Amino acid sequence: MKLRNLAYMCALGACVAVSAAGPEDNVVEEAVWTIGDQPIWRSEVESSWAEMRQEKFNIIGDPYCFVPEQIALDRIYLHQAELDSIEANPSMIGAQVDARINDWISSAGSREQLEQYMHKTLPEIRQFLAETMTNNFLIGEVQKKLVSKVKPTPSQVRRYFDRLPADSIPFVPTQVEVEIITLNPVIPRQEIEDIKERLRGYAERVNNGTAEFSTLAIMYGEDGSSTRGGEIGFMPRAGLAPEYAAVAFGLTDPKKASAVVETEYGFHIIQLIEKRGDRVNTRHILLRPKVAAKDLNAARERLDSIRADILAEKFTFEEAAGVLSQDKDTRNNHGLMTNAKTGTSAFEMSDLPAEIARAVATLQPGQVSQAFSMKSPTNSADIVCIAKLKSRTEAHRANISDDYQLIRNMAIGAERERILKQWVDNKIAQTHIRIEPGWRDCPNWRHDWLGSGK
Repeated sequence: MKLRNLAYMCALGACVAVSAAGPEDNVVEEAVWTIGDQPIWRSEVESSWAEMRQEKFNIIGDPYCFVPEQIALDRIYLHQAELDSIEANPSMIGAQVDARINDWISSAGSREQLEQYMHKTLPEIRQFLAETMTNNFLIGEVQKKLVSKVKPTPSQVRRYFDRLPADSIPFVPTQVEVEIITLNPVIPRQEIEDIKERLRGYAERVNNGTAEFSTLAIMYGEDGSSTRGGEIGFMPRAGLAPEYAAVAFGLTDPKKASAVVETEYGFHIIQLIEKRGDRVNTRHILLRPKVAAKDLNAARERLDSIRADILAEKFTFEEAAGVLSQDKDTRNNHGLMTNAKTGTSAFEMSDLPAEIARAVATLQPGQVSQAFSMKSPTNSADIVCIAKLKSRTEAHRANISDDYQLIRNMAIGAERERILKQWVDNKIAQTHIRIEPGWRDCPNWRHDWLGSGK
């Protein structure tokens, strides 16, 4: 079983709550560190280490040095959050917990498998996540406040770059900028009516009690939720397609199915499971209209014709994208794609959808591909595209002129790290810290916890 997204819990500031796992049976309880008047118990260290091992978290050096130091760091930040009266919004944390649990259940395959993997009941997992996410938020807010004024000038960025050792200058892979025009093939009205009729039939069977909604979802649903009987978990209104949300939040009878709802993802019927404040848990059956080969070919031929007009300079690719493209995310940006990971228009080839990467791999900047079909990254519908390679920057060692934003981000990161380390070191100097014999021989500590006379 793979639960890769579990590893986020032990990122910086995330391990403070893992003691909720409970001490191992063979742990003799004792205070191994004391921060101010708060002990760090051996059981906390053992539990945290067990969680990290389970998630294959990269522990640097001796775990009996690394783990208690991480717990101590969290305690220092959380104490500052208390002094600054920083609080987490319970509704926000609750929504994050629900979303995370839904992801984990999806990855595990079922609620029961998740409980078996985590060695906790679902309520215990929920409490564990709520504590962890609350503490993560508080720690993050303290850190953001401490580094909020880090805004280096261009001259400071250049000085940072000039001082970097040669072996610390990053290697930048080949990057491209890509513009696209997409068309959605025409779907015959009869195909849409047939899908609606199928969904109405499912809804009627649920409403007259001859079938369970979850069973029909497993049998006929066309998205990932079908394996969970169509359940999508607790979601806020903003987390749902507007048309879906309008119906879902209006449902009152958990035994009934809704009328057919159309969204950008396809056509649904919905069943209420539970409402909890400003969030709702529903199950649905999603059906997507199928695109016939002749309609896909017709859309491809139309795009090839548009491409021919672009090459004949009747209009530019960018003008066509703004008027003709049906991709809402790029249409108003003249077709230019934005990398969700970086917020910029630069993509490594591996970050592009595979079909687009193949289409532009052999193009020179300014050239336009032949029309090709692919699945929409948004809703998995069949679409047809042409792509233009706007620019290509070959792999190279970073330099200040071509990679200013990358180097600026590195400079910001280094300065933030310096500020946080200095702040923690000052707090350590002002705080009573006791580390028991046998827990002190730690050459890889990030901070001087023993100091003078400690």
